Amino acid sequence: MTLMTHVQRAPVDTPDLALPATGRTGGAGQRMWAVMLAACAGQFLVVLDISVVNTALPSIRADLGLSAAGLQWVVNAYSIVLAGFMLLGGRAGDLYGRKRMFLVGLGVFTVASLAGGLAQEGWQLLAARAGQGLGAAVLAPSTLTLLTSAVPEGPARARAIATWTAVGAGGGAAGGLVGGVLTEALSWRWTLLVNVPIGAAVVVLGAWWLAESRAGERRRLDLPGAVLVTAGLATLAYGIVQTERDGWTDPATLLPLGAGLALLGAFIAVEARTAAPLMPLKLFRMRAVAAANAAMFTCGAAMFCMWYFMTLYAQNVLHYSPLAAGLALMPSSLAVVLGAKVAPRLMRVSGARRVAVLGVLVSAAGFGWQSTMDAHGSYVTGIMLPGIVMMAGAGLAGTPLASLATSGAAPGDAGLVSGLVNTSRVMGGALGLSVLATVAAARTGGSMAPEALTAGYALAFRTGTAILFGCVLMMLLWLPKDRERRA
Repeated sequence: MTLMTHVQRAPVDTPDLALPATGRTGGAGQRMWAVMLAACAGQFLVVLDISVVNTALPSIRADLGLSAAGLQWVVNAYSIVLAGFMLLGGRAGDLYGRKRMFLVGLGVFTVASLAGGLAQEGWQLLAARAGQGLGAAVLAPSTLTLLTSAVPEGPARARAIATWTAVGAGGGAAGGLVGGVLTEALSWRWTLLVNVPIGAAVVVLGAWWLAESRAGERRRLDLPGAVLVTAGLATLAYGIVQTERDGWTDPATLLPLGAGLALLGAFIAVEARTAAPLMPLKLFRMRAVAAANAAMFTCGAAMFCMWYFMTLYAQNVLHYSPLAAGLALMPSSLAVVLGAKVAPRLMRVSGARRVAVLGVLVSAAGFGWQSTMDAHGSYVTGIMLPGIVMMAGAGLAGTPLASLATSGAAPGDAGLVSGLVNTSRVMGGALGLSVLATVAAARTGGSMAPEALTAGYALAFRTGTAILFGCVLMMLLWLPKDRERRA
């Protein structure tokens, strides 16, 4: 697809971001790099703020007096709103202009980061994290759309998606280290405030360098659908958290669980009837799209939680400082980047389906290894090596699943399908964190003794292992073989 440097009219489907009409025409390679840079910068910020608070969680708890259950909402307030509104953000970019949505999302994200860094109460921090999630939901879909719109299907797109995946993984890698450095050197507040100068600079430069584009005709956005799915996810996650304190049969648990399922059911009903649905159910008639997104959801439910539990284990059990905890997770962070970069080469030889299955199996082996952790574990065998195996597998699986999930999409649905990829992963991660944190807390029984905490974390990793093996079985039965996709 040719990249345009001038957009005088709304094209049917042009690359989301390109160089502006200022005479800087440059070559096709330079323009491609501009698209790649914009996509990767946005993805980096979105993923960074999923993980940057992890090493700061003990400090946040001490400063704002949050409970153990409240701590997971520092992560989930961001993740659930991000997952719930990402489809809306993807469709808004298609209809109203991807540059516009890129800048609006980044602006909201930056302002919310400032509010979070200045929060004086726990509820203020959670509200700011939800605001960050809303901004990220508008911003995130455009990042993958940049690549899938600009690069045709085939090896070139696989390499582009691999770079996007690797940069996103790099955001996760940098999150632990950056969070540890800022928390130890300054304050946990700077894990959020650091976004403010970066976000402001990218908004200013983006307004100058990026050109507008959109796909499709203007239509009303499905705001009721976005509200229903977000409310359903949040209510369901709350109900899951309540099981640790009240059990599965208490009305305090059953009511939010039932309400969450009802809201998600209402979301599906709205999508089936509305003229311009947020998530057209017809997309799931494509086997590759449906199966790959289901695998993304299931993988996210386990893999998303790795950083959360490993950070708590390093600080609460092994007594690492925030900086030491961030550094301890760097090898596993680099492993996911390496896995994402190796995946396209393996895909050319073995196909996307086999590489995805291999990646999840490798990750499951790492989760099983990590579940043998003890309260006096060494760094090499207790954190580094199992972390490398877990995250190398995650990197191997992410690229082929994203490639499968976006294959065959119509140009006008590019933003929607890209948003669906991110939504599936983050939605699975948010609900998975609620489940696994509840599992760990039930095993710990409220004790802060290192042995009790370790037993809870280990059970969470064993549960994650079972989830990943279930994902492997599902992929083997459901994901189309490569020759079937080509037919």
